[in-house]
This record gives sequence, C-alpha cells and structure tokens, in this order.
Amino acid sequence: MKILDSFQRLGQNSERLFAHTGASSLFLLRILAGIPSLCGHMRLLLQQMYSVGVQTLTIISVSGLAVGMVLGLQMYNILVDISAENTLGHVVALSLVRELGPVLTGLLFAGRAGSALTAEIGLMKATDQLAGMEMMAVDPVKRVIVPRFVAGVISMPLLAAIFSAVGILGSYLVGVDLLGVDEGAFWSRMQAHVDLYGDVLNGVIKSLVFGILVAWIAVYEGYHAEATTEGVSQATTRTVVHSAFAILGMDFILTGLMFGD
Repeated sequence: MKILDSFQRLGQNSERLFAHTGASSLFLLRILAGIPSLCGHMRLLLQQMYSVGVQTLTIISVSGLAVGMVLGLQMYNILVDISAENTLGHVVALSLVRELGPVLTGLLFAGRAGSALTAEIGLMKATDQLAGMEMMAVDPVKRVIVPRFVAGVISMPLLAAIFSAVGILGSYLVGVDLLGVDEGAFWSRMQAHVDLYGDVLNGVIKSLVFGILVAWIAVYEGYHAEATTEGVSQATTRTVVHSAFAILGMDFILTGLMFGD
C-alpha cells in the first residue's frame, strides 16, 4: 500500500507540474501577443522601468562593488603564489562578465524586483482592481502585466552590465591601489583577453534570458495568486524560490552551450 501511495503522489505531483507548465506557457503567449499594444502606452513602460530597474540600481551597485573587491583579493592571493598577479585584471573580468555578473544580478533582481512585481500584482488582484479592469473592457494583461514584463526584460541586462563594471572597479581598487598590481598590466591584459563576442555578448545573452525567466515567473505568480493576504505572501515566496532555481539551472545549460567543447 505504501508503494501504491507513493506512485499515486508521484502521479499527482507530475500532473500538477505539467498543468502548471502549460498554464504558464499559455500566459507567456498572452504576454507576447500584447507587447505591440505598448506602442501607444510608452509612459507605462517608462514608469515600470523606473520601478523595476532604477530602484534596483542601489543594491546592484553595492553588491557589485563588494563582490569585485572580494574577488580581487581572493584571486590575488591565489595568483601571487605562482607569480601571475599581473593577470588579475582579465581573470576577474572574465569571472564577472561570463558568470558572476549575470547570475548574481539575476538572483538579486529576483529578490528585489521580482518579489515586488508579484506582490504588487497580487494585491491588485486581492483588491479586485484586475476584475474592475475586466468589467470596464480593459485587458489587465495588456495594461498591467505586459509593461512590467517588458520592463524586467529590458532592465536585467543593463543591471548586469552595471554589476560587472562596478565589480571590475572594485577589483581595481583592491588589486592596484591596495595590493600594488601594475595598473598597465591590469587593463592591458583585460583588453587583450576579454573578447567582445565570445565573452561580453554571451554574458549579455545570459542576463537577457534570466530577465525573461524572472519577469515571467514574477508576473505569472502575481496574476494567479490567491486573492488573500496569505496567497499573495505565498506567491511572492514562490517567485523568489522558482526564479533562483530557474536561473541556476539555465545558467548551467547556457554555460555548456556557450563555453563547452
């Protein structure tokens, strides 16, 4: 009986997973179909870009500076043992541009902007604002969801670029000003070994994919949250957790495709 119960629970969980995946995919199609409607509502998009992107800039900048300083210090301690401390610049730059910049920005973006999007949309549903729009023949997906989704997708690569740039600045302050690495070698090796298309562009692609995933999960969870305080809270938690898993899993896949043999 225990074995049968286990198979039954497995089947029920699998059924819910497939139903959830199908519903979220159809919801994404509704969002993509509503993107052309933004042409006449650019003010909504700009407002959401300020809310999602500009207001996330502080935590991204501070985190990027801290990560860059720590990475510069740790890398220096490793490289100095093999007399390769002059390679600090391009090692740190590759670490940030390829991996740490997009991934850490995505996780921070999910925790700050993604949770805020879910809570905002969930509260609009709990207070019947979305239902009121439908009664006035206004599509809430086009009016509420699409601007937030597009703003998240646009903001994420920009925030990741800022994270990487500030991180490189932090490693420069530690490596050159504090530890005495040659300034010319720091920048020249970075310029020689960081490729625009092979490294920078792949990092941008990663951050763009992460932005789509986080924005998609955030608006979906908010739109389908239960219209209660507890339901909105649970939806916000699911956004952060699911976004983290999606970012880490997709990062492994993209890294294998971009940099694997």
